[in-house]
Amino acid sequence: MAGTKKASPSTQKDSKKSKKDKGEGGPKKAEITVVINEKEATKIVQNSKVITVHELARQTGVKVSAANVFLKDSLKKGIIKKIGGFSGHYIYQPVSS
Repeated sequence: MAGTKKASPSTQKDSKKSKKDKGEGGPKKAEITVVINEKEATKIVQNSKVITVHELARQTGVKVSAANVFLKDSLKKGIIKKIGGFSGHYIYQPVSS
């Protein structure tokens, strides 16, 4: 019958150190908002030749999921149209009035 091998003292020290350091210190994460300002987003979309979900999220400072919901709603309302892309990475263009 085989038992588990005991770790060497140097390995035990390293594992304790890495567990302790994981949660502490480091740079603070940027605060990301989830709610998108519709006026601001509409203005960005209308002033762009084309827009992607990631570009809208970056410019408005919201999560990609919130920008995606806004673009899908705008697509249903007829404010924008889908002109290219694949697998969820679509390119949208504002509809000319």
